[in-house]
Amino acid sequence: MLLQEEFHDPTEGHGGSSIALFLALYLLVLAFFILLVSISTIEDVKSQAAMDSLSSSFTTILPPSLQLTAISESEGEVIAGQQFQEQVTNIFSTTIQVTSVDVIQPGRLMRVQIDSDILFEAEKSTIRESNHPLLDRIVASLSGRPPGYRYDMEFVIGSSYETGKKIMPIGQTLEMSRAGAFVRAMLERGVPPDSVAVGIQPGNPRDISIWFYVRSSDETRLKFIQPDEKRAK
Repeated sequence: MLLQEEFHDPTEGHGGSSIALFLALYLLVLAFFILLVSISTIEDVKSQAAMDSLSSSFTTILPPSLQLTAISESEGEVIAGQQFQEQVTNIFSTTIQVTSVDVIQPGRLMRVQIDSDILFEAEKSTIRESNHPLLDRIVASLSGRPPGYRYDMEFVIGSSYETGKKIMPIGQTLEMSRAGAFVRAMLERGVPPDSVAVGIQPGNPRDISIWFYVRSSDETRLKFIQPDEKRAK
C-alpha cells in the first residue's frame, strides 16, 4: 500500500497573521505621533510669524488684523475705502505723470493733482489717446463699489478771472470745454452717472484736482419728511 504525501502551500494560513502585523505597526506609528504631540510645546514667536504671513497674503480677503472679530459698519467702510484708495493710487502711479497723490482722510477722501497738459492735448479739449486706458481703469474702480457704499469723483480745473475783474468767465473757455470733454468721456465708458461731477475754481488753468470720495449710501439718500413730522416740529 503506497502512502501518498500531502503537499501544503507554504503561504496558506498566514493571511490572518499579516493583517495583525499591519495593524500592530499602524498602532505603533499612531502611538508615536500621539507621544510627540503630548510632549511638544507651542512657540508663540513662530506661531505669530506664521499668522502674520497668512494675514499679509490675504489682506484683500480679511482685514489687517490677526483676530477674527466682528467688523462694525464704520470699520467696514474704512477698509473698503482704503482698498479703493489703493486702487486709485496704483492707477495713477502706473499710468500717468501726476503732480501729487494725497490721502486727505484715510478710507474717505483723497486728491490727485495733474497738469492739464498731461491729460489733454496742448491748447485743446481733446484727451490724449494715451490716457484712454487711464479713464477705463478709473471707470472700473468707480463701478466696483460694494453694496451699501458708493465711490464718487469730482473733476475740478483751475480758471483765470476775467481780465480786470474778480469774477469767473461767463462764456465758453478752454477750461470749460476740458471739463465737459472729461465727463463725457467717462459717461461714454459706462461710469455710474451719479458718481461723477465737474467744476471750475479760480486758479491756474494748468492745475487739475481730482477728488475721490467714499460714502455710505445713507449719506446721499434723500430723506423725505412726512406731513405729520412737519407738524410735530
